[in-house]
This record gives sequence, structure tokens and C-alpha cells, in this order.
Amino acid sequence: MDTSPLGPTAFRTPAVLLSGPVDYDMYRDFRRQFGAAGDREIVVIELSTLGGDPEVARMMGEDIRYHSAMNPDRRFVFLGKAAIYSAGTTFMSFFARPNRYLTRGTRLMIHERKMDKQLHVQGPLTTCLASVQATLHEIECSIVIQNEGFSNLVRGSDVSLDEVLQKAPANWYLEAEEARSRGLIEAVI
Repeated sequence: MDTSPLGPTAFRTPAVLLSGPVDYDMYRDFRRQFGAAGDREIVVIELSTLGGDPEVARMMGEDIRYHSAMNPDRRFVFLGKAAIYSAGTTFMSFFARPNRYLTRGTRLMIHERKMDKQLHVQGPLTTCLASVQATLHEIECSIVIQNEGFSNLVRGSDVSLDEVLQKAPANWYLEAEEARSRGLIEAVI
């Protein structure tokens, strides 16, 4: 696969245009547009989002990963526009680093997954213990998935996983040029 930098004309007519929350509606729209991309050699996916469901972002990302492996002669390219927050950054992490682009002034936001859950412990002690352990397992598994995404994001850059783990709890914002200079993306257009 050719990984040479793309010029602005490659982004003239993106095959997939997505904006808004990363949710199941976006996923359906993504699949429809992605399927209609036919056999384009370069498939540009343009996204602007303030975030959303990280599992939906992973579903879309797995589609990119799968199609990249199945079609090595095709190039799947990410173009982030204006804001790529949270789940949008998760989606971007599935693209090979040479296939990640941002428009001028775009901001990336990287943060830890969030959980909003109340644990009510009541009943026989063994049942209580099972409920607490189930919640602990859910948290532990979510951290593993989160860190897999962080590892994908920083691969090939000068950003370490430790740096992301240190900055992500407080929402780490990076402007497009900083993301480029740190090696998280190929270029700013």
C-alpha cells in the first residue's frame, strides 16, 4: 500500500462524511456510505464529533481495520475536521498513522473512558460479593480496552503510552499542528 503523503486534492470529495455524536445512527450512516464507496482506491472518511459511544467508535474502527487487511491495495484515510473528541479519537486510532489527517485548527481530545453506575449492595453476602466482583471486572476490562486504543493511537509517534495515561484523566487537548509534530497524524491540510 502506498503511504506517501496526500495532497489537498485527495480530500476534495470524501467517500464518507460524518458529523455529530458517535452513536448507532452514525454507525448506520457510516456503513451505508462506506459500502457505497465501491472500489475507490483512496477512501477518505471525514469526521467531526464531540464524542459519544466508544464501543460504536470501535465497531467503525474494526470495519476500517478489517477492510485495510482484506484490501491492501486500497487506502483508507481519516480526515478530522474542527473537533475530534473522545470516541472520535478512538475511531482515528484504527487508521494507520500515515493515513491520519486533520484540518487546520482541529482539536483532538483524549480522555479515559467514563462510567456512570451505582452499585447497590444488598442481600446474601455471596450475592453481594458477586455483584461487587462483576463491577470490578467490568472496570478492569474497560481499562484494558481503553489502553489498547491508546496504544494504537500512539504507535509510530513520540507520544508514550505513559504520557497518555498521565494526561487522559484530565482530558488532554491537542491542536492539529501539535498532533502532527508529535507524530500522531501524518499532516494538517
